[in-house]
Amino acid sequence: MVGLSDAAIATVVLFAVTLSFPCFLYGAWIMIDAEGVTWGVLTHHLKFILTGLLLTTVPLLTWMLPRLLTQIGGATVVHAFLGLQAYAMLTFAFTGIVRVFRAKYEHDLYNDYDEDVLLDEIGSEQMQFWRRRIRIGVFGYVFFWLLAYLVGLTRFLFKYAL
Repeated sequence: MVGLSDAAIATVVLFAVTLSFPCFLYGAWIMIDAEGVTWGVLTHHLKFILTGLLLTTVPLLTWMLPRLLTQIGGATVVHAFLGLQAYAMLTFAFTGIVRVFRAKYEHDLYNDYDEDVLLDEIGSEQMQFWRRRIRIGVFGYVFFWLLAYLVGLTRFLFKYAL
């Protein structure tokens, strides 16, 4: 962002990352509130989760990572480590997500799909395992994301606000 001060860009990044959290919470609420998880529930949930991921990942890739090596220090290292752990847990969750999408494809549910079919009813006996893997990965992502966010917020406050 040409012409903007470092503090202005940091404020925009903080705002974007902060906005991602309500998206994550509402996306989680959709899954918690649903009696059964159908494909419609899942895709509605993913709209909010993907929005949250974009609000977090775009600032990470475009502003945080390019500046990382110039800011190596205690809090920066902790912030980067926690963020890396969050994305590692998200990768773990994606291994389950890929299996869910693959099971849907293998059962030709993209072309011939009944909206009322529960995700547990498609695929193999392993579907519960893969969904559990998704839950663990998502919980881990949110846990480490919150820790990284708090460290990043503290860094922001000390560097730009105090």
